[in-house]
Amino acid sequence: MPIAGNINRGRALLWTPELEEQARDQVESMTRLGILDGHLAVMPDAHYGIGSTVGTVIPTREAIIPASVGVDIGCGMVAARTTLAASDLPDSLSKTRKAIERKVPVGRGRHRDADLMARNHAKANRLRRSVEGDERMEAVLPAHWRSQAGTLGGGNHFIELCIDENENVWIMLHSGSRGAGNCIGRHWIAIAKREMQRFNVHLPNQDLAYLREGSTAFEDYFFAMSWAQDFAAYNRELLLELTVDAVSQTLPPFRLLDDAVINCHHNYVETADADNCPVNYAKRRPGTTRFLTRKGAISARTGEMGIIPGSMGAKSFIVRGKGNARSHYSSSHGAGRRMSRTDAKRKYRVQDLVAQTEGVECRKDESVLDEIPSAYKDIDEVMASQHDLTDIVHTLRAVLCVKG
Repeated sequence: MPIAGNINRGRALLWTPELEEQARDQVESMTRLGILDGHLAVMPDAHYGIGSTVGTVIPTREAIIPASVGVDIGCGMVAARTTLAASDLPDSLSKTRKAIERKVPVGRGRHRDADLMARNHAKANRLRRSVEGDERMEAVLPAHWRSQAGTLGGGNHFIELCIDENENVWIMLHSGSRGAGNCIGRHWIAIAKREMQRFNVHLPNQDLAYLREGSTAFEDYFFAMSWAQDFAAYNRELLLELTVDAVSQTLPPFRLLDDAVINCHHNYVETADADNCPVNYAKRRPGTTRFLTRKGAISARTGEMGIIPGSMGAKSFIVRGKGNARSHYSSSHGAGRRMSRTDAKRKYRVQDLVAQTEGVECRKDESVLDEIPSAYKDIDEVMASQHDLTDIVHTLRAVLCVKG
């Protein structure tokens, strides 16, 4: 079992030999929480985060830590294999990248058509109806949340065209719940902190403030968080449709292979029973439910398909879970940052970015310098550290990348 070590007598199991001091201290602080239901699982892409270490699976009983879920609730990946082959792509993908950038708003952008969601059927209507007239949600959600459906966001969110080991072309993208999840996360993080003060709960870090199952605040948060996770998954579906529309303008006719579309969260909460089997929250037995918070980790149950992206210009992987109980049936969600965005901008220059993204059609300027591949861990080392968690099904290399 290639566990790289443990912290606090096994209260945290590590799949990484490389964990900076700040993150290690953060993990150690979390092991002292009384609401933990078992050990933390620290993935090989782990790095320092707000409240909780990014790349950690946190099992809790009768409580959830909103800051561990974070503000991009339901952030995750979509990957879809197309009927295109590498030989179908033009020598230059510049027009294809520009077509995507015209079609998909990035950063804080949103669609002018606030009813874009209407194009997408029952799921959009269900998302709308579940919050309309709900005072809890209407008071928290930003007024423009509908027009952010089908938008990429900023930071490390991206859209890529990739080629696998068989020369098949894939569309892969990374996004989450946008402003809606941000507002929900911040609102209930503040409530959790007030709850800790109210009940005189002392914590090693106030960002570890939690909500107790059974309280009104918990039930309200769980509803809002679950809605944000659904919105994030829907957002990725819509982004995939918009990307297909965009690239169809510049590439030969193609279609997606429906049996090769994967949509997975890597920043979310899953409810499970004592044996870690997923359960419907509405059908749970209160007090017996385990809440698995995957903060930068994907579900990797036996046979489950997942996506582990590398940095811009590096390899990415389509994987199949091995169902390792010691990792709480999880694996890493990517390469993981090796240095902060500020440090990356301080250390590297645009010419470094150009050299490290050779062969990839993407922006190569100051605006994306913080996403330079060297700012991330080596994805091959990450995969080697978790060979007991996933099997590699496909290896993808990017040929086009649109960054948020």
